[in-house]
Amino acid sequence: MSVYDRYKHLKFSSRGSVLTITLDAPPTNAVTAGMHEDLKTVFITINQDPDTKVVVVTGAGDRAFSAGGDVNEMVRLLDQPMAAVLAMREASDMLYGLLRLEKPIIARINGHAIGLGATLALFCDLTYAVETAKLGDPHVAVGYTAGDGGALIWPQLIGYQRAREYLLTGDPIIAKDAAEIGLITRAVPADKLDETAYGMAERLASGASFAINSTKQAINMVLRSQFEAVIEAHSGLELMSHFSADHAEAAHAFLEKRKPVFTGK
Repeated sequence: MSVYDRYKHLKFSSRGSVLTITLDAPPTNAVTAGMHEDLKTVFITINQDPDTKVVVVTGAGDRAFSAGGDVNEMVRLLDQPMAAVLAMREASDMLYGLLRLEKPIIARINGHAIGLGATLALFCDLTYAVETAKLGDPHVAVGYTAGDGGALIWPQLIGYQRAREYLLTGDPIIAKDAAEIGLITRAVPADKLDETAYGMAERLASGASFAINSTKQAINMVLRSQFEAVIEAHSGLELMSHFSADHAEAAHAFLEKRKPVFTGK
C-alpha cells in the first residue's frame, strides 16, 4: 500500500525518483473541499518519502493547471461561517507545507492557472508553462481579498508596481508575457513542456541532493519568514471579504451566468 493512497483528489506517478502530483478534477481542476484537504498534508508526506527527490505538480488534461477555487463551494460557504474559516485555514496550511517542502518542486503548468491555482504554481521553485496558458489572480472579480498568498508572491516575483495592476484588476497574463517579466521561469510550446519540466526534474534528481535541497531552503528563507509574518493577517482580510455583499453577488452572478453588480458593500 502506498503512502499516497489516502489522497483521493490527487493522482501520483513516479519516474525514478521524480514524483508527479496531478490535480485531478478535469477539465478545470478547480480546488474543491476534498482537494483542499489533500493539499493541506501532501507536502508533509512527501518530505517523509525517501524514494522521492524531486516533485512535479500539474493538472489533469490539457485545459487547465487549476482554475482555482470552486464557485459552487463559494456559494455553499456563504451561509456556513465556520466552514469558511476552515477553508481559509486549509489554504494557508497548503502553502505552509509547500514552503517547508525540503525537495525541489516544479510546476508543470499545462493550462490556465487561476486564483489559488496560480498561487500554488507560483510558490513552486521552478515554473514551466505552455506559452498559451493564462495566469491570473481574479480574487477581486469575485469580491474576495487576494489573501491566500497572491498578495505576497506576485510582488515578490514581478515587483509591487506590476503586481498591483494584476491583483487590483484581476486581469490575467499570457504565460509567454509572464516569463518575460519574471512571473514564471519559462514558457514553451505545448510539445516542449514535458521535455522542459521533466528534463529539469531529472537533472535535479541526479544531482547532489543535499546541496540542492539546502540551497533551495536557503533561497526560500526570506520568503518563508515573510509568509509566516503576514499569512494569518492576509487570510483574515480574505475571510472578512467572504462575508461582504459584493462577494455574495459575484458568486451568485457566476452561477447565473451574468455580470455582477457591485455596490462596494
